[in-house]
Amino acid sequence: MSMVENGQTVSVHYVGTLDDGTEFDNSRVRGSAMSFQMGTGRVIPGFENAITGMSVGETKNISIQSGDAYGPVNESAVQTTTRDAFPEDFELQEGLQVQGQGPNGPVLATIKNFDNDNVTLDMNHPLAGKNLNFEIELVSIS
Repeated sequence: MSMVENGQTVSVHYVGTLDDGTEFDNSRVRGSAMSFQMGTGRVIPGFENAITGMSVGETKNISIQSGDAYGPVNESAVQTTTRDAFPEDFELQEGLQVQGQGPNGPVLATIKNFDNDNVTLDMNHPLAGKNLNFEIELVSIS
């Protein structure tokens, strides 16, 4: 029976949940397995490590600490900008993900809060600082 090794392309179905049981992602709901090449850094390290050595049809439940997922929350990635940095007709909403242009290209951020003059943006990954739990099923290896 073939087992996953570095360099192979794998296809997996997975359900991702937080420690409180909140589901944040589910490949089955999307209707397609996720495929990626092992060892390319396309997925978080803890996820890739869990798949190494699995066989087709095997299912595994894992917990990944935040350090092996999206890392800790970086407080310097929370910044305040002026309201006029947004178009006048833009409807601000707490929790809304927005994209702007940074010095190194596009930047994604989540609106943390706002008032008439300022908008506080969080540029951390939405799952930063969170432990992640996955149920993973290996669908194929190629």
